[in-house]
Amino acid sequence: MHGKKYNDSIKLTAKNKFYDVDEALQLCLQTAKANFDETVEVHVKLGVDSRHADQQVRGAVILPNGTGKKIKVLAVCRGENQDLAQKAGADFVGAEDFANKIQNEGWTGFDLMVTTPDMMGLVGRLGKILGPKGLMPNPKSGTVTQDVAKAVKEAKAGKIEYRLDKANIIHCSIGKISFGKEKLFENFNVLMGAIIRAKPASSKGQYIKSCAFASTMGPGVRVIPSKIEQQVA
Repeated sequence: MHGKKYNDSIKLTAKNKFYDVDEALQLCLQTAKANFDETVEVHVKLGVDSRHADQQVRGAVILPNGTGKKIKVLAVCRGENQDLAQKAGADFVGAEDFANKIQNEGWTGFDLMVTTPDMMGLVGRLGKILGPKGLMPNPKSGTVTQDVAKAVKEAKAGKIEYRLDKANIIHCSIGKISFGKEKLFENFNVLMGAIIRAKPASSKGQYIKSCAFASTMGPGVRVIPSKIEQQVA
């Protein structure tokens, strides 16, 4: 059962209708009626099969206007890199101490972990805890790197990771309702540009199968898939 605000919002969107990106974003803003600054999410279904290694779509991109969320970063590294990570703004910095805290207490009080390649022997043991929560660092997303300070700065600046789920859908936040249409539009274009460039060579047929915007408490607003590639291009 949905509340009155949701039911009022859904009346603003035509059932089974697809919209241009601009119009869809405007409707997403209009249907956000909660008494807090809702997050705007985009859900993109791709014409690939994530069960095949050569059809994985994964990467990271810095949104020009950030996400509107304060990201807590854990840097797992040693020596000089700890000082560099701390100066770059990491919220937590350490090595075995944090690995033990995660392994023994199940602690995951951070949004992103960055680490250096030499620490992957230690971090790899945390896969069963971090993996299901989407917190496992990965070279493809730039969270396993020699330049920890850069990774921390980028995360704080609004870098987000995108990757397929088992249903071949990418779910990403592109900002807050308070950003307004123009900033959300810019963030969306940058994200979709990255996803389009990441198209696997083995992918055949229609790449973007469907796309929809939704605020935290609002209904989904569907976008015409073909318009996205035209716009980003």
